[in-house]
Amino acid sequence: MTAPAPDRLDLIFAALADPTRRRVLSMLLEDDMAVSDVAQPFEMSLAAISKHLSVLAAAGLIRQERRGRITWCKLDPDGMRAASVWMQGFGQFDPVDLDDFERFLEGQIREWSEE
Repeated sequence: MTAPAPDRLDLIFAALADPTRRRVLSMLLEDDMAVSDVAQPFEMSLAAISKHLSVLAAAGLIRQERRGRITWCKLDPDGMRAASVWMQGFGQFDPVDLDDFERFLEGQIREWSEE
């Protein structure tokens, strides 16, 4: 796999910089979700969540698919892998174990659900 273009990396890291979008990614680790289900735990409008989802999709971190009248969101692990490959190029970062990352995000979900 070749390193992604710098502008793609900008999109990925900008998407990951927002805590709401990181939480959405954590939620999508568990399963595909309808946009309305993604929006449910947040105190913001459906339009605001849709903007967050658009940023994640533009960065290649999620995919959105229309099934009938419902738009579904699905995590796209290749987007995260591209950032990981780029960071490994510096040689000062350990390779990102996506299983460990998934466990980390699952822990974050548990913490948020306990709040």
